[in-house]
Amino acid sequence: MFSNNLKNIITMKSKINCTGLVSILIASLILVNISFAGCSKDDSTSDTSKIDNLPDITGYPIVGTNQTKYYDNLSEIAAPAAGSVFYGQNANFPENTPDYVNNGDGTITDMVTGLMWQRTPDRNGDGTINASDKVTYSEAVDRASSCKTGGHNDWRLPTIKELYSLIMFSGVDPIVEGTSTSGLTPFINTDYFKFNYGDLTAGERIIDAQYVSSTKYVDYTMVHDETAFGVNFADGRIKGYGLTDPRGGEKKFYLIYVRGNSDYGKNNFVDNGNGTISDNATGLMWLQNDSEMGMNWQDALKYADTTQYAGYSDWRLPNAKELQSIVDYTRSPSTTSSAAIDPLFNCSPITNEAGNNDYPCYWTNTTHAKSTAGSSAAYVCFGRAMGYMVDPMNSSNAGWIDVHGAGCQRSDPKIGDASDYPHGFGPQGDAIRILNYVRLVRTIN
Repeated sequence: MFSNNLKNIITMKSKINCTGLVSILIASLILVNISFAGCSKDDSTSDTSKIDNLPDITGYPIVGTNQTKYYDNLSEIAAPAAGSVFYGQNANFPENTPDYVNNGDGTITDMVTGLMWQRTPDRNGDGTINASDKVTYSEAVDRASSCKTGGHNDWRLPTIKELYSLIMFSGVDPIVEGTSTSGLTPFINTDYFKFNYGDLTAGERIIDAQYVSSTKYVDYTMVHDETAFGVNFADGRIKGYGLTDPRGGEKKFYLIYVRGNSDYGKNNFVDNGNGTISDNATGLMWLQNDSEMGMNWQDALKYADTTQYAGYSDWRLPNAKELQSIVDYTRSPSTTSSAAIDPLFNCSPITNEAGNNDYPCYWTNTTHAKSTAGSSAAYVCFGRAMGYMVDPMNSSNAGWIDVHGAGCQRSDPKIGDASDYPHGFGPQGDAIRILNYVRLVRTIN
């Protein structure tokens, strides 16, 4: 399109003066920029004759977390043997190895999920990923239909389950107040995907690398905030993010679009009638009941390793991606009076930090590592994701509220005493429980 416009301009040169020529050139460039608005830097092609590198994959195959290191309650250890303490953690059960293909046209194909992704969130095409590339939720929704990356016209805003398929727990959780990215590893494969941390020059934090999904929370966070779920590939978490920025205006996110495998993220549960639930979409079998009590991470690993049920002895703690796969984002304690999970499953009731009826958080076998320690593990909230918030205008106005939404993934210390955190931890005062519940899984052979 650009070359045709330029040719027409040159043809008209004899009929106009220099000022007119410059004006037309500028106008043509503006039109070109508008035509690619909403896409990313590698979107310059619109060659629809290209081979569509989408594998013939349907269903909901879960990509492994890429966690290859082993941890005890505090630090890295040698691989634990079957039956020994700390056996059953993520690296003992790597599952589907991540497998990406760079198509050379600004797209990446995931050969496990059958999804194709934009390679970069560089929306303005200046070659740098920073705050100027971020978009609001409504912009992310609206611009998908005009995106032509790789010559494709069927891009969509990913669901939270599609977006979470990209997370890699080989990442390292940064210090929130940090000002250097030296020694950090993002929670996304940067051999294939382009990435940057938050833009410090724009007043952001290192951890402000939240990617937006299409999945909205069916309730509100922060009491009254309309909320969308997103994945933070800087710190390795799913959270519900209010769509209004506390500093004014709408909150902005990094964005990459997806296409292919429209079945991805859709469960196909079957009640086996023996206390187990099979998901024929993922190939996983789950216990219908949970542990009915909380326990620390080490005890959760032991509980899984010693459980025999329904004739099976290969039950284990799920990894973070497996556990998140059974979240039902159409449900929440306030809107459906249930946990965020299909009603085929039973969830133990609890009383949360605010004294309200609620549902537990559940351990995964995935360590959420920092640069110096492996003292925390990932969990998924099937009830409210509580946090202790203080009104900055009136410190006497404080209390426990749902800050990140049912269906978020955060992390807790593997051992310790929750009473040491009376007002939670982190920027939103995340509730620290340590004694989380367990729902066991096994791979269907």
